[in-house]
Amino acid sequence: MPSEKQNFPMAEAKKIVDDLFEPSAPTYWADLLLNAIFGWGAFVLAVSSPNFSLPQALSLLVSVFCLYRAVIFIHELTHLKKDSFGLFRLVWNLICGFPFMVPSFTYMGVHIDHHKQKMYGTKDDGEYLPFVLLGRFRIVAFFFTMLIVPFVFTLRFLLTPISYLIPPLRKLLWEYLSSLSIDPEWKRPAPQERDGKWWRLQELLTFAYAVAFGLLLWKGILPLKVLVLWYLVATLILLTNGLRTIAATHCYRNPAEHVLEFSEQFLDSVTIPGNPVTTGLWAPVGLRYHAVHHLFPGMPYHHLGEAHRRLMKELPENSVYRLTLRKSLWEGLASLWNETRDAQAAKAAKTASPSNQV
Repeated sequence: MPSEKQNFPMAEAKKIVDDLFEPSAPTYWADLLLNAIFGWGAFVLAVSSPNFSLPQALSLLVSVFCLYRAVIFIHELTHLKKDSFGLFRLVWNLICGFPFMVPSFTYMGVHIDHHKQKMYGTKDDGEYLPFVLLGRFRIVAFFFTMLIVPFVFTLRFLLTPISYLIPPLRKLLWEYLSSLSIDPEWKRPAPQERDGKWWRLQELLTFAYAVAFGLLLWKGILPLKVLVLWYLVATLILLTNGLRTIAATHCYRNPAEHVLEFSEQFLDSVTIPGNPVTTGLWAPVGLRYHAVHHLFPGMPYHHLGEAHRRLMKELPENSVYRLTLRKSLWEGLASLWNETRDAQAAKAAKTASPSNQV
């Protein structure tokens, strides 16, 4: 069994994967467009199918997983070099970001901070909550919030023009409703260069999409069924991604006041290689290799699997890298759930101990 005190040989690992940092534009385009075409095509079939029928259910299933894969490219956009893949970013927003009310700026600054060593796992990291310390209720509550996010973000962008005239509303929308974060108390810092130079235009175009969609429903050009199925697809994408976030990204045990060292941060991350077909459905675009991603944030998703295989083969058998591995989604979920239970039991026992009694 490897020791958690063992230092990770970063220099050696970098040499092993040094040729895997160049993104392939054809791979990005083919992956995004094929999944968007199949996803939206399946959505149209679901709308045209009889309600509660098998064809509708199958179409919705295809739509959810294809569009989930297309939407999750927002993660890649954050890590691509600044001012690169400009047309790709635009197309992604037009076919995924704007329709689902999650333009790319909603993830940019949030995720960049998540990879900063001094911010990771602290109160300044909007993508981290110490669920183990907060208790199982917060895990359950996290999933319940997914049920309202589609409508909350739609309302947020519909309020955009009004917010320009009402500074307190503008501040509220920016700080609490402009980020794909998991910490509801996290406040987004004032707009910075890292948020991208086009975030204001993205905001207005998302507003335009929401208004156009609403007008088409109001005029009867689109049936109400489209809104219902859009909500179902969006919510199922969020729930699936939420499950991945809870089980296959981090251990979520770090208290907010503690700044983790690099080795600690790495060991707080998770990789679930699993079956490439089934695991790729709930953790698409390389996200099942999350520990590898935190080692090498700039590595494109289509090389993460190869990087993992090389590290497993070329690093020693007792390498600390293996401590980040989980066998399956359910093992990752059970590990977090059980560790949360144990932490709460220990906390209760400590509170009830005679030494803590007045």
